[in-house]
Formats: sequence, structure tokens, C-alpha cells
Amino acid sequence: MYQPENHPRLGVCYYPEHWPEDTWEADAARMKELGLSTVRIGEFAWAKMEPEPGVYTWGWLDRALETLGNAGLSVVLCTPTPTPPKWLTDALPSTLRHSEDGLPEKHGSRRHCSVASRTYREQSRRITHALADRYGKNPHIIGWQTDNEYSCHDSTLSYGPEDRDAFRLWLAKVYGDINALNAQWGTVFWSMTYRSFDEVDLPNRLTADPAPAHWLDFRRFFSDMTAEFNREQCDILRAGSRDDMFITHNFMVAEMGFNHWDVSADLDFASWDSYPLGFLEKFGSRLSLGGDALIDRYMRIGHPDLVAFHHDLYRDMSRTGRLWVMEQQPGPVNWAAWNPAPVDGAVRFWTLEAIAHGAEVVSYFRWRQAQWAQETYHTGLNRPDGTPDRASLEIESLRDDLPKLSFSDVNDASNGDPSNTVGLYFDWDAAFTYEALRQGDDQNAIATTFAWYHCLRRLGLNVEFISPARMAVLPAYIIPSAPVLDADMVDFIRQTGAPAIFGVRAGSRDGTLNWLPQPMVCEEGAPVEPLLDDLFLDRTETLRPTQRIDVDIDGTTVAAKSWVEHLRVMGLAEPGSNEPPLEILAQFNPGQFEPSGLDAAIVRQGNIHYLAFDPDYEGMKAILEPIFDRAMIAADELPEDIRTRRSDGRLYVMNFGPEPFDASVLGLRGGAIVGEGTSVQPYTVSVFADS
Repeated sequence: MYQPENHPRLGVCYYPEHWPEDTWEADAARMKELGLSTVRIGEFAWAKMEPEPGVYTWGWLDRALETLGNAGLSVVLCTPTPTPPKWLTDALPSTLRHSEDGLPEKHGSRRHCSVASRTYREQSRRITHALADRYGKNPHIIGWQTDNEYSCHDSTLSYGPEDRDAFRLWLAKVYGDINALNAQWGTVFWSMTYRSFDEVDLPNRLTADPAPAHWLDFRRFFSDMTAEFNREQCDILRAGSRDDMFITHNFMVAEMGFNHWDVSADLDFASWDSYPLGFLEKFGSRLSLGGDALIDRYMRIGHPDLVAFHHDLYRDMSRTGRLWVMEQQPGPVNWAAWNPAPVDGAVRFWTLEAIAHGAEVVSYFRWRQAQWAQETYHTGLNRPDGTPDRASLEIESLRDDLPKLSFSDVNDASNGDPSNTVGLYFDWDAAFTYEALRQGDDQNAIATTFAWYHCLRRLGLNVEFISPARMAVLPAYIIPSAPVLDADMVDFIRQTGAPAIFGVRAGSRDGTLNWLPQPMVCEEGAPVEPLLDDLFLDRTETLRPTQRIDVDIDGTTVAAKSWVEHLRVMGLAEPGSNEPPLEILAQFNPGQFEPSGLDAAIVRQGNIHYLAFDPDYEGMKAILEPIFDRAMIAADELPEDIRTRRSDGRLYVMNFGPEPFDASVLGLRGGAIVGEGTSVQPYTVSVFADS
């Protein structure tokens, strides 16, 4: 396996096919001079690699690899499957994605083929084999990237004939018998009963909503197809490559199209593409970041938690704890509703922020700004004529700092402080479930998770993401959104004895969304195990964004928002019994217009806490304070614009605001490694020794 160096490195995305060949050597020399060490190429070059069916033109790619390698640069080569050539889709139209109206997509963009198409899967395997055969032993290549940004442009789902046929086969494998599907989906409702799997269609072009289980299985199906598509490429590349070459994929922000944990299981480590300003504009409302005022506040630096959330998420997906940022924004982009320029110093800031969260390589997109086509307004490190843009100057300023940030373990750049870390649960199945069974317009699994992440970061804590695919022993756990609970995951948490907070809906549904009125249950076939004895869910309600219900937490009044549950406590365990007592820790304080039946707002049994409402930021703090005190987790609220992360014996202090911050108030344990003194200047990152 490829071994990283012992300090962070920088890279760039390059498109030699876009530029005259006589410019390549000068480009490569300037990359090396700038301090770059890795170059990613090839993800959109299928038509250049294979201009006619079965006719490969490898010469240009051979020369590009030789030029980059001779300059001392290491190459990550991509499979080109996000952009199949026109000749392929013309000859094999069944490969095309079909939109929700059932019509095929057209050529002229990207991601226009379906990962569920049997025909396209054959073509994907064929070009991947050709690449592995040609370049699997190339000395200049250190690793592979599979495809590019799965699900980008909402491209996961497809509604074509081959998608339908594959979905039916998947259902037959999952359920075995059509009667089992009918029973689990509840098809007796609305007379939806099927006589065979061949009668089941795709959930599009319907008068009303599909059965929730139908939609959930459709989402799970395409998630599985994405993982299979990726796995096929990984298997081919591993079989045809040197043992020291890695395989990664570059994931996207807030992308709910497929289960990223499943895809990551076949990679050596995860990468992702970081565009702090574009993401703030594009996903601010989806993640409930706070409206236009907050977007305006951070429009030139990015939200303090949006990028960090994804650094932590994708680092924790990697089996080795490694992380690459495969594409880092270098200036204004072109694809958000509005595309401001970053504040001076932002590119340096984002690079150090990524390193704070464990990135061993930060790779900028792209070397030269495109001179034509869809991305002409998307800046690069250089302008189209090759002259340096502003980001190049900021990268030069990092040259002396990166060696100071060496890793104590070159196989794990994250090296966080476990005593300062809380586990946060996120799994894509929760997002699919919220989609399939809507009860309020603002119900959103990733936004709910992000709200808890924001609170933990404001409290100065490190965050590690957990899921059924990855568990770790940590001082505390928060599971904000998990309507379908995994039994092994909950058993693991219970056995640690660490305090755990489960949010609304947790364990309220079985695997096909049938209602389980006893909160906190684990579904793994049968039987269903209750986790909180003598507690039942009578009904739920969702509140408009302008509405709140008061909750009393040990004399402190906080607001219940969005989702509220009416719990029925059948009996409290007697002190001295063998079972830990079921305790009511907080109660609703309904006003005269609130319904009857609201009582228990937070209950606890042993180390398990259950919330019957969605809290806001102040509510989260009130819930966490006594829990963290008992668990001896040191949490101190940071100013709105300041974030910290402890990593590898260092304290990174990030100032997202316009005013200097005196880091001495944090109780520094050592002097500055990067930065001057204890004052962290606006829009900069300082690094201090943490011992």
C-alpha cells in the first residue's frame, strides 16, 4: 500500500487534454516549484481515451504521465465513467439515465448514464479493465480515483427500462416471495397488492405518493447499485495494479443520493470536494444554516461548520482514518446562485482547516481556468493564459508551514484527542426514511444532524462520526436521526456505558417503515427488542417554524421545535430493582392552546437518553451540560466566529470573523507553531502546541 509522507502535502487537478501539449512540461515544472506534489487527471477523458468503439489512443496519456512524473509529481488517475462518449450512448441508448417523467437524458453534459443499467455496467467494467491493463504498473501513478462525484447533479435515480428490471431482481432477492413484499409494504392499503415481482413498477408518474416502503426500497436499491458500480471498478483496479496503489473516490457535500458508508467500505480511504462558498450558497437552506443574514456574514470565508462537518464525516469513513480533499475551491466558482470571491487568505485558511481535520493532501481545482464550455467562470490556480491567479500566492505562503505540521502516525493524519471527542451518528438510511415518510416540510435528517454538530463545535469539542458500519469507543454519543435502529450499534453503545442521546423518531419504525409505538426499539428481523421499558409513543405532531412549546429542564425553560412526541410512561422502575430506573428528566410546559397528553420531554434509563422533541441550539446546550459534567467532558462555549480542533498534539484555532481573537482565553498549553503570538487574526488559522 502507498505510504504517505509524514506531513501534509498539496496537489492539483489537471486536464492535459484541454491544453496544447507543448505547455505540459512548463505547467509541470511550475506545479513542482509552487510546492505541489500530486496531480489528479483523467476523470472526464473517455472520448479522448477511446474516440471510436474499441479504438484506444493512449499516446497522449502516456506522454502526460511521463511529463508529470519526470517533474517529480505523483499522479492519481481516474476512471472516466462520469462522461461516456456520444458514440457509446448512441449505440447503447439503454445506458442513459431516464428522468422522473420516464424520458431518457441526452448527451451534452455529464453523469448521463444509470448505475443500474446492466449495459452501462458492462461498458464501465470494459474501460476500467483497459485502464488497469495499461497503467496498473505505471511508476508515476500512486493511486486511482473511481469515477467522479457520484450523485452530483441529482444523478443517482433513474426511471428507465433497465432500472425497472434491475429493481425487480433486487426486490426478489431481498424479499424472496411476493407475499412477503405485500405484507411488509402494506399493499392492501389502496389496493396496491402485487401478484409477482414482475408487476412492481418504479415509483414515478403516480397520482399520489407511493407507499413509503416502496419509495424507501427504491432509494436503497439505487444506493446498492452505486456501491456495486463502485465495487466493480475497485475489484478490477486492485487485480490489475501494484500492491502499493490506493483507491479513493471524491464524494460531494450534503449529497443524499446513496449510502456513502457502503461505497467507502471498498475504498482505501475517502476523499471529498470542498467548495466552502459555493456550498454555503447552494446548501444553506437545506442545512438550515440561519437564513440570508448568516450567509451574508460568511459569504467570503464559508460557514464555520459546513466544511468541517464533511471533513470529519469523510475522514471517519476511511478504514485508516486518512482523508484527502481532492478538489479545493481556489476562488469564485460558477455553479451556485451567486458566486462571490473569497476574502484574501481564504485559500490558505481552508487548507489549514482541512489539515486540522486530518487531511493529508489538499488538492486544488484546477490548475488552469477553462477557456471554454461550462466552467469558464470557475477560477483555478492560474488564468487560462497560464498566469498565476491569487490562490497561487496563498499556496506559496504555506510552503514553510506544512513541515511544521508533521503526523505522529503517517497512517492516520487525524489523530484527534479522544477525551475531547463526542460521537455523532449519521447514516444515509435515516435520510431515505425521512424522505419516504414525510410529516413536516422542514424534516431533514442531515439538517438535524448538522444542528447537533454545530452545537458540539461551538462547545469546543472534536466530533467523530459513527454509523452501523463504523463504531468507536468514545466518551459520549448523539444519535439525532435514526427511525430504523441497528441492534448491533445500540448494543455497542449500551455496553460502553457512555451517555447516549437519541433524538425523536429513534427506533419508531421497522425496516419497511411499519410503526412500532414503543420508542427506542431495534429492528433486525424479529423479534423487536424495546430499549426503554414501559414507554410508548401515542402520537406525534409537527410544528410550523414560527411555533414552539416550552420544555422545563431542571428549572431552565427551552423551546421544543419542529417535531414533538406524546409519550406515555406506563410505570417507573422502583429504586433497588434489578433494572435501572426509568426517569423523567424534563417535561413539557404546554400553554392553554397546547393539546393534552404532553408530559415527558426527556427520559433516561441507564446510559440511554431519549428526547421527545427537536431542541434548538439553547436547548441542546441545556441537555448536554449535565450529561457532559457527569462524563467529565470539558466543554466551553466558543465565540460565534471561532472554532478549534485538537489533533496530533496541536490545537488549531480558526477565526471565521472580522475581528482578532485572543487565543490565550482558551488556556493554551504551548506556544504558536503557525501564527504570531496568541492573537488569531481575522480569517486566519493559528496552530499551537497542545502539551
